[in-house]
Amino acid sequence: MPNTPRPGHPQRLPARRTPRDSRVETAQLVLPGLTNTHGTIFGGIMMQWIDIAAGIAAARHAGGPVVTASMDRLHFLEPVQLGEVVVLLAQVNYAASTSMEVGVRVMRENQTTFTRSQATRAYLTFVAVDEQGRPRPVPVLHPETAEERRRYTDAKRRRTVRLRERRAMKNA
Repeated sequence: MPNTPRPGHPQRLPARRTPRDSRVETAQLVLPGLTNTHGTIFGGIMMQWIDIAAGIAAARHAGGPVVTASMDRLHFLEPVQLGEVVVLLAQVNYAASTSMEVGVRVMRENQTTFTRSQATRAYLTFVAVDEQGRPRPVPVLHPETAEERRRYTDAKRRRTVRLRERRAMKNA
């Protein structure tokens, strides 16, 4: 297998990676144990699924382990009902030196009509870590399409706000 690194010889990542390289799509079925008394999914379950999909996307970009640093303003736009399928779409929008923003769009899919609508979306920040759990560098993100460039620019703006909020929290 040509892409399998030998033990003690880590695989070298390209210096630049595209958002497409990190893309993740996963689906989950909403079962009775995952719902509240209203027959809709628990918000915490949805958050867990978002974190997992985003973590996979971040690890693909970073080429190794990552940790969640933050999740931005999660708004539940539509309830997800028992028996619906939840489709999570995640990809890296922005990469700094050791951190990345991952955008996750969550769609609810009706199993009878197969129609999809957006249930929520979230932006998460991940930090790549080495074997000792210390931050390590990540490849540069190279957006290819106009939409990817827009997401990159928007993510860069959000990063500035996040860093300002983090400093304020530390100083409070």
